Amino acid sequence: MSTVAIKEKHPAGLYLCFATEMWERFSFYAMRGLFVLYLTKALMFQDARAVSLYGTLNGLMYMAPLAGGYIADRYWGQRRAIIVGAVFIILGQISMGIQSLNFIYTAIGLLTVGVGLLKPNISTIVGELYEKNDARRDSGFLIFYMGINLGALLGFLVTGILGEGIGWKWGFWSAAGGMVIGLAIFLWGKDKYLKGKGLPPAKNKELKAELKEEKKKTGSDKLTKEEWQRIIVIFVLAFFSIFFWTAYEQAGASLTLFADKFTDRTINLFGWHWEIYASWFQGIPSLFIIILAPVFAKFWIALAKKGMNPSIPAKFSIGLVMLALGYVVMVIGAVVLGTGVKIGMYFLVLTYLFHVFGELCLSPIGLSMITKLAPVKFISLFMGVWFASTAAAEKLAGTYSTLFGKISNVQFFTWLVIAPLCAAGVLALMNKPLKKWMHGIQ
Repeated sequence: MSTVAIKEKHPAGLYLCFATEMWERFSFYAMRGLFVLYLTKALMFQDARAVSLYGTLNGLMYMAPLAGGYIADRYWGQRRAIIVGAVFIILGQISMGIQSLNFIYTAIGLLTVGVGLLKPNISTIVGELYEKNDARRDSGFLIFYMGINLGALLGFLVTGILGEGIGWKWGFWSAAGGMVIGLAIFLWGKDKYLKGKGLPPAKNKELKAELKEEKKKTGSDKLTKEEWQRIIVIFVLAFFSIFFWTAYEQAGASLTLFADKFTDRTINLFGWHWEIYASWFQGIPSLFIIILAPVFAKFWIALAKKGMNPSIPAKFSIGLVMLALGYVVMVIGAVVLGTGVKIGMYFLVLTYLFHVFGELCLSPIGLSMITKLAPVKFISLFMGVWFASTAAAEKLAGTYSTLFGKISNVQFFTWLVIAPLCAAGVLALMNKPLKKWMHGIQ
């Protein structure tokens, strides 16, 4: 089989986006790691009410990128949206740290606007750094994704100590500080490293040239048949991602409660005993991603050189299967869980390892997919569509989490095996027609 000559060095702008998003995700996951525990322990929410509000919060923050993407595409450009979004996030985290239900709802509003503006547009800029069929694009998004998870890991560790160990407000206010650092980095490097990317439509020379070229080819500003078919592929894959994220996002809700209530978190070392914070378990996937993302990045490039890189729908199917295998581990753990006997931490660790295998096959590939398939003038908007599917999943995840403790643990985790496996099977059957409608996009 013939090999393909492929560049391996990534543009410098990738690392600016890496650093900016790392601190934004530090802020986001710091808040997420504490949220359910904060509600149940500080504000005395019932578990069901806490996880339901958790699902609503995440759902809103992932739905808002639809508006944030539209604003950037039509008016502001990605850079301004990122800057304004960062300011709203900082204000939201400060509000979250004020131990009052009214301020929590204020914080939810501020964070929703902030994430909606920042999240889709930093990802869009990453995609703009590469040509359409540049094989480095999937690899670049994996590196970018490593930054997301480095921030997440630091967020869980720092705010676990500050929030659970010292005081809830210090956890949330450290999250605000992280976003301040991210904003400062972006302001410092945007003109130097982005080289014209992310400007408002009226000032974006590259966008104007690309749109002019497209119009010259088609003779019209209207979307072509090929573009509509690619858009359909986006919606199909976004729909199937809902099955993945509904199960995966149990991490911040039911799996955190499982870690708190049913997991032996004590480390015994030479007579020294220490109990790990329950919120820290949410950092395990991030640690695995930091370790494994460079491996996956090189792996996709190596397969592309040999002409063996799986299609995007195939990668999604593999991701769903890996997710289901992770919950098989939890089913086994639930079976051996005796009355009053807590299970070992290795059950959650192994579960999260399988989940990370799945996540690396789906999440960064999904971000890359949007920048490949979406019409150039609507990339940020369709990035919002991608995150809107995550919003639906977040709300479903919170709703499903309300069953935790109401049905047996075996039943609870079994359904999280069945649903992703069914979705993976259906998507595998659709692989061939979806590849056809992608019209050569790899």
